Amino acid sequence: MGYTTQGIRNVALVGQAGGGKTLLLEALLAQSGAIRAKGSLARGTTVSDFDPQEKRLQHSLDSAVCSFEAGERHLNLIDTPGYPDFLGRALSVLEAVESTAVVVNASTGIDSLTRRLMDFARERGLCRLIVVNKIDAKDGHPERLLEELRAAFGPECLPLNLPAEGGRSVVDCFFQPGGKPADFSSVEAAHTRIIDQVVEVDEQLMALYLDQGEEISPEQLHDPFEKALREGHLIPVCFTSAETGAGVAELLDVLLRLMPNPAEGNPPPFLKGPLDDLQRVTVTPDPARHVVAHVFKICIDPYVGKLGVFRVHQGTVRPGSQLYVGDARKPFKVAHLFRLMGKDSVEVPQAIPGDLCAVSKVDELHLDAVLHDSHEEDQYHLKSVRFPPPMLGVAIEPERRGDEQRLADALHKLLAEDPCVRIESHAALNETVLYGMGDLHLRVLLERMTERYGVRVRTHPPSIPYRETVVRPAEGHCRHKKQTGGAGQFGEVFLRVEALERGAGFEFVDDVVGGAIPGQYIPAVEKGIRQVLIEGAVAGFPIEDVRVTVYDGKHHPVDSKEVAFVAAGRKAFLDALQKASPIVLEPIVKVEISAPAGAIGDITGDLATKRARIAGNDTLGAELARVTALVPLAELTDYQSRLKSLTGGEGAYSMDFSHYEPVTPRRQQELAQAWRPHKDEE
Repeated sequence: MGYTTQGIRNVALVGQAGGGKTLLLEALLAQSGAIRAKGSLARGTTVSDFDPQEKRLQHSLDSAVCSFEAGERHLNLIDTPGYPDFLGRALSVLEAVESTAVVVNASTGIDSLTRRLMDFARERGLCRLIVVNKIDAKDGHPERLLEELRAAFGPECLPLNLPAEGGRSVVDCFFQPGGKPADFSSVEAAHTRIIDQVVEVDEQLMALYLDQGEEISPEQLHDPFEKALREGHLIPVCFTSAETGAGVAELLDVLLRLMPNPAEGNPPPFLKGPLDDLQRVTVTPDPARHVVAHVFKICIDPYVGKLGVFRVHQGTVRPGSQLYVGDARKPFKVAHLFRLMGKDSVEVPQAIPGDLCAVSKVDELHLDAVLHDSHEEDQYHLKSVRFPPPMLGVAIEPERRGDEQRLADALHKLLAEDPCVRIESHAALNETVLYGMGDLHLRVLLERMTERYGVRVRTHPPSIPYRETVVRPAEGHCRHKKQTGGAGQFGEVFLRVEALERGAGFEFVDDVVGGAIPGQYIPAVEKGIRQVLIEGAVAGFPIEDVRVTVYDGKHHPVDSKEVAFVAAGRKAFLDALQKASPIVLEPIVKVEISAPAGAIGDITGDLATKRARIAGNDTLGAELARVTALVPLAELTDYQSRLKSLTGGEGAYSMDFSHYEPVTPRRQQELAQAWRPHKDEE
């Protein structure tokens, strides 16, 4: 390791699917000499797309770290997936870099994912670089796209180079402007604009430039250039063709010479303390201080085990180091330290601030964990990322009986790797639901369960979590008497049921006086009532928001037993429920939909067919708008594909539970007829 923190550059390649990020990474690796020749997506020979699923689909499904030397610099490039379904995997690795290179397809232009990634990078204080790829495409429009970028993200989007010779090469507008003419615009004018933009952040340099009319050299512009990047005052634009290599050497030069090193980028947003009293703390890239590192990626391989990939922000990590995971009292020992190049790893003697490294077979590691070597850094964590919530669910069960534990283990591993996976187990429905970001996401997860972990599952649409309650008060009674020769069973219960406000749950009241029901049998009565709460009385759904008051009963000194009062309580409660006008409730969710403004009319019209109540709409800028509505969850089972159809794939939505409301009488009748309750024990 012949480099220091000042020689490290950490850059994530992000952007839309089809933008060419993976091939651009291949071209940069080949240009730097890290690999002998570019790999091919069709042949499955690229460095970053090494997973069998990625080779089969010819698209990135996960992020991949490529660490290599380029001249006197050490460059860490991270290739990220471009499908919206895998946005969480892209956002999580941005915590490890100072700079993002947002790759835009010259043919297809800006999409909603590009906007979201640009906004996220701005909010996290990351330096942004836009790479317009495929400039040689016949249907590409680099000139028009540059104007669209400036309109969408501001006039600070300025080209460092411009296409030339019909997209077969580029001409430099920053380091050495001049030479051959560009395909559009003026190289001299582009040079002047970018110099004017950079010197605005340095008053002394601006005075030298304006008052004395001196030519400013790239060396003089280095520090203010990086300051302009950190402040979002400048977003450079580079033009490339990963296929032909046009602009690749120039892009590599920009990454190495102009992008900030870990000591120059905006400091990461570390916080310390409990959630109700968080304090911002400064972590400095000093190799001599306590270690502070952050796990930004977890890989679980059936042969290698768990691999934790982390970024060192402070201190130096070496094999043999003792590191704590979060607030754990017991440290783990770093046995081996690895640098990654796609699926390959090389053992290294140390990791300094700015390095991206990995450790294997440490079960305590988890995504977003903070690693440190002193208890002074307990309660340290990075400011949390708001990942998009997984909306699409599928109920799963193992194909083979006895595979329940293997399924649970596989789900646990999928959950550890992906921040946008959610697992819900509904005991009342006897159902496990796997939630993801979309159809492709779920398909990849299910295939991974089969191929990696050998678990085959059956799937079906998840059940809607309906509930039951009552409308009016009523009383119920049951005398349970059973004589079978010898000691019998006897218990009698009188109770009343009444409705509580929504969300109140269940309340049990013992109002028995005079020992009509001995105290030792009251829990048995409650047990029988709770059995009905779980099983339901109308359509088989859990009952909630009710108060049950037991006020009288009878017992027998010989025949009364707990089992008798369980049965009496159960049947008395069922008797009261039949008289209390029971109803079925359905969950209502609050939905926020963002989409191009031109599609809002179609969206609101479609929502009207789903019994939705529009709560409001507003504009988000850049030709985007947002609609907020309250919608029954049962109406949204296929909404992801529906929204994609209405917006041409440009729409996104999130939803949160709001409240429960009664279903329509017709729907209640359908649910009741579909339910086949078990016979009560006689």
